[in-house]
Amino acid sequence: MDFDASVRYMQGRLRLGVKLGNDRFLALLELLGNPQDQIAVIHIAGTKGKGSTATMVASILRAAGKRTGLYLSPFVYDMRERIQIDGEPIPKDEFARLMTVIRPHVEALEQTEFGATTEFELKTAVGFLYFAQSGVDCAVIEVGLGGRLDATNVVRKPLTTVITNIDLDHTELLGDTPAAIAAEKAGILKPGIPCVTGVPRGTEAYETIAAIAAARGVPLLHAVPGHREDPADTVYLTGMDGTLTVATPRRALSRIKLRLGGAFQNGNAALAVAALDSIPEDALAAIPDSAVIRGLETAYLPGRFERVSDNPVVVVDVAHNELSARVLAQSLTDVYAAGRRRLILVVGLSKNHAPETFLPPLLALRPVLVIATEPSFHPRNADEIADAARASGYDNVRIVRDSVHAAVLEALRAADPGDVICLTGSFYTVGDIPPSEWPDLIASGTRPLAQISN
Repeated sequence: MDFDASVRYMQGRLRLGVKLGNDRFLALLELLGNPQDQIAVIHIAGTKGKGSTATMVASILRAAGKRTGLYLSPFVYDMRERIQIDGEPIPKDEFARLMTVIRPHVEALEQTEFGATTEFELKTAVGFLYFAQSGVDCAVIEVGLGGRLDATNVVRKPLTTVITNIDLDHTELLGDTPAAIAAEKAGILKPGIPCVTGVPRGTEAYETIAAIAAARGVPLLHAVPGHREDPADTVYLTGMDGTLTVATPRRALSRIKLRLGGAFQNGNAALAVAALDSIPEDALAAIPDSAVIRGLETAYLPGRFERVSDNPVVVVDVAHNELSARVLAQSLTDVYAAGRRRLILVVGLSKNHAPETFLPPLLALRPVLVIATEPSFHPRNADEIADAARASGYDNVRIVRDSVHAAVLEALRAADPGDVICLTGSFYTVGDIPPSEWPDLIASGTRPLAQISN
């Protein structure tokens, strides 16, 4: 198969949906020689921030001279973003070669009691095989969905694990309480292997994770803002200028300026440093401070509070649930004085995300206009978004369902000089406008001095 045929073959399995549980996937990996057992892995779960944390861990490892694999879920602009070595997406010819190797085993397995391999399982197999055959020193693996039954949770002995945070998301699959979701995320914990978490002590989610960690003999470590509660804690502070100060039991670093935008990323950075410092030195040699700083200051992940235009200011963010909406609202306030400065929101959600919980946290910013739209893949109906916006108290709501491009163009034409436009709601919404298309889109927006009206 060539690359295009490989992608069609893989995407043809989207019809199978999500099949949680790993008996089938383990059978496939066995046929492939168990590549997941041939690589050192750092495994990262959580409701939000796991992609950013994984990216920063991988960037630090690269800065330390380690050949580093990175597996992300999902992608924003290019499917090959999901599988990287040293910051470079898997080459098209290599993807096609590995898919050609894997396909006969997938089709043989399909004739057994295990049944059909899902799209996520298939690309996860490509990632593991690519990393193993390429001889990476370490692979940083982001969980796809949940943890306990996720296809990535076939790694028997990771170097360390991370649970970034817990909030209600994918409740139809993971449960509808923080405790239930925490139990699923904590499924990645392995006996005796440390876990670093940013989940606050004393919460229902934390108590669930702590109980599972204790039962499995897992050292549970924390990255916390402010002051150290325990000698093993990693603590971090955000300066008035947005820079990061972080201290682990191994090191103390100050005034780090992350490339990734938004003060919330400082918490993810602290988790990344804590995760690497939780690994015993006989498993991973100590990383110099210089590599930690360089890795954090150069780490990049598209669509995370990313400014794509200066005139007017346009920010894109893949926030899609209540927790990420709260974080986005705070970041817009901190960086762009949203609430005092006119804000236009363009919102497109995926089918499995709820506008009635996503929209309220952004209401405090008093947007002058909300434009409901639909991403090209797996969209939630724009009418449902608009209805939820009005029910939440938004006064000025429009619907532009033709495309995300058309919705952004509507926002540009409605904006006054000095306004901020934010495109958000889904990876697919942000991904519908690749970076190369933004200059022409901005140029085509007339941005008249027009009063916004219903």
